[in-house]
Formats: sequence, C-alpha cells, structure tokens
Amino acid sequence: MKGHYNVLFLCTGNSARSIMAEAILNFKGRPNFTGYSAGSRPSGTVRPEALKQLEIAHLPTNGLRSKAWDEFSLPGSAKLDFVFTVCDDAAREVCPVWPGQPMTAHWGVPDPAAVRGSVEQVERAFREAFFILDRRISLFLCLPLKSLDSLALKRELDSIGQTMTPVPQD
Repeated sequence: MKGHYNVLFLCTGNSARSIMAEAILNFKGRPNFTGYSAGSRPSGTVRPEALKQLEIAHLPTNGLRSKAWDEFSLPGSAKLDFVFTVCDDAAREVCPVWPGQPMTAHWGVPDPAAVRGSVEQVERAFREAFFILDRRISLFLCLPLKSLDSLALKRELDSIGQTMTPVPQD
C-alpha cells in the first residue's frame, strides 16, 4: 500500500458522528491521512454539540460542513482508500460506486443527535460518540497498513468496529 491515504466517513445527515470522525482523523492522522465526511441525506448544518465536543478536545473545526456523498464520486474528487459508515442507516443504504474500489467497513456509533433529554444527557451522548470514534480511529492509525494484505486488512477494519461497540446500559 502507499504512504498517504484518503478516508471518507459516511453517515446519513453528516451533522455529528461523521463530522467528528473527519476532524479527529485530520488531527491525529496527519500527514499520512486525510479525512473527509459526507452524508446520504445531509442535513446542511453541523450540530453545535459536535463542534463543542471538538473544541473541548482542542481539534480544529474550520472548514467542517455538512455535504452529500455525491461530492466524492465526481471526477476529479479525492481518490478514496477507505470508506467507513458510522451509522446504521448509511450502512444499509446503497452507496455510490467509489472509483478505485476503496476498502470499506462499518463502525456503528449510537446517534447522539437522536438523544432527547436534559442538556447534560445530550452533552454526554455527544461526548460518548466522540470517545468511541477517537478510540476506533486511534486503533485504525496503529494498523500496519503497508504490511497487511487486503483480506487481512478488511478483517482488522471490521474488528475495530465490532470490538469497540458500546455495551447497552439498562
């Protein structure tokens, strides 16, 4: 495999989880990785709670925007090496055909934007989603990508999403 990788994080609304994943990877993965995010039905806005969580973690938020995944299937767009779905809705949808056949995996993360309750409960949901994504991306960045064949890499990418799934609480 090569030395620089483009990674796309997909979600339905591209307003919280995929946005946070993009920012985390762009900070932790530089200079070898560039993160992007998109949605199948983008909301058009980034959730302020997601931006707040990124700011608390001292991650840059400039340039983050909610956008459609079509942008990444157009001629001249970044060649993708990895595509991760971070929500269950996007994982079940028919994705565009990505030029170059990137490696794909599903990393389901509970939707913090769906949480209804007190301000503290909503903040906790965004914080938990951030920490799940941060751990998964950290594990991903530790993989010896150059030495893994594609089948072994696929198994590793899938295991990151499966082993880091939170246990439901009563």
